Amino acid sequence: MLIYFIADMHFGHENVIRLNKRPFSSVEEMDNTIIQNWNAIVRDTDTVYIIGDVWYRGKRNAVDYMRKLKGVKHLIRGNHDVKALKNPAFVNCFDSIQDIADIIVGNERVILCHYPMLEWNGYYRESLHIHGHIHNNRQGVFEYLRTESRALNAGVDITGFKPVTLEELKVMNIAWKK
Repeated sequence: MLIYFIADMHFGHENVIRLNKRPFSSVEEMDNTIIQNWNAIVRDTDTVYIIGDVWYRGKRNAVDYMRKLKGVKHLIRGNHDVKALKNPAFVNCFDSIQDIADIIVGNERVILCHYPMLEWNGYYRESLHIHGHIHNNRQGVFEYLRTESRALNAGVDITGFKPVTLEELKVMNIAWKK
């Protein structure tokens, strides 16, 4: 069983393609790519932590997307998950739903929150923080985050539109922060 991380999929959100310069010609292409990438990697017994913003204003229901994705899914609530979470069928797609999670991956303590934090539980004891929310934005809080090697952005704009392991996420964030 492997553990994966992903954030900011924004299934169904047409404007995110333009806003984040995603390499897709349509929302259908973006959605299908993320689903295909996910299912090519994740097995049914693997765990995936979604660090917020699953779906936003899509024509298709958020549940339709979640039912297509393999793995045991845990949601860390994002700002765009509020509407979908009103649907009990969407809620039932997850083994857990939290605002913040404190987990162990291998021998590392990892704090999960959709929003990037300046400090987190275990910060002075070398814990890691995985977040989303800022996509591939290099303004504002990015200037702080680029100096903090233990804060890792799991947004799909950083991860190649697929869930990734903790070790992969570390490498991808080094490249993104340059």
